[in-house]
Amino acid sequence: MIPEHDPQRLQLNDAGKLRHFLTIEDLPCEILTEILDTAESFVSMGEQSVKKVPLLRGKTVMNLFFENSTRTRATFELAAKRLSADVLNLDIKTSSTAKGETLMDTLQNLEAMHADAFVVRHSESGAAHFIASQITPDVAIINAGDGRHAHPTQAMLDMFTIRRHKGAFEGLKVAIVGDILHSRVARSQIQALNTLGAAAVRVVAPKTLLPRDIEALGVEVYTRMEEGLKDVDVVIMLRLQRERMHGALLPSEGEYYRLYGLTQEKLTYARPDVIVMHPGPINRGVEIESAVADGPRSVILQQVSYGIATRMAVLSMATGGQAQQRELSQSMQQENNQ
Repeated sequence: MIPEHDPQRLQLNDAGKLRHFLTIEDLPCEILTEILDTAESFVSMGEQSVKKVPLLRGKTVMNLFFENSTRTRATFELAAKRLSADVLNLDIKTSSTAKGETLMDTLQNLEAMHADAFVVRHSESGAAHFIASQITPDVAIINAGDGRHAHPTQAMLDMFTIRRHKGAFEGLKVAIVGDILHSRVARSQIQALNTLGAAAVRVVAPKTLLPRDIEALGVEVYTRMEEGLKDVDVVIMLRLQRERMHGALLPSEGEYYRLYGLTQEKLTYARPDVIVMHPGPINRGVEIESAVADGPRSVILQQVSYGIATRMAVLSMATGGQAQQRELSQSMQQENNQ
């Protein structure tokens, strides 16, 4: 279902602005930077007494989650509501698709309700691309994760977290550790890091959890933690995705933790000011030691907070809130200067 090539024209409008957000691949650095800069203007909103701006007032955002989710669905809903949009969460288990209605019939009926954006999570790789190519271009499609293919908003909130703590991407060495084979997050993170100019992107995993020809994505491959974590600035741990595994890819979770679980001892291979990230949910004692997950180098909870601001940025950009956003940013800047 994944298209062989994702032309920019599917994601960008004639003016070169974001129309859909389906994948990091093929998007220019300028668009990724604009997402990060726009998210920066939203990040302090959670600390305000009134956590809303009227950028999407009168617009409707529909969350279409064909897969289970907690953080992603909740942060998208909060993001849309903080932009003053009307939000509809479609419960797929009780929708007409469970009664035999096709995906396209469901989407066309929802489109007839004059939605402005669909936030889509689906188990099939390429589902968001398919939807974007079939429905009217007036509806923005935001990919909230499709199969093993992509999870672009998770990657961008991770990039926002890195930029917030490290300042810039140039010169950074980043290690992504764990279940690379089944991770749509890892694929999107690799593309974003390379586009934004990271000095080195490493993947660290047992051979059974590495995709074939992973080097083609522009990464350095390691199978030993000691080597893969040496002198890195950022460590991103990944969840073991048992639900997508087939066959005996691992001897045991205990053995995996011994070799690839992030402990305080293993973290000493990295730079002293390293930050530790995890897209969640965390399997403590399997991928990461609690002392590290809750320790001073961890920014895992900040990732969740930054997810709201980042998804606000993507929603506002894809649904035409750029002009209002510029006015808001200028107003907030003036207030900060006073």
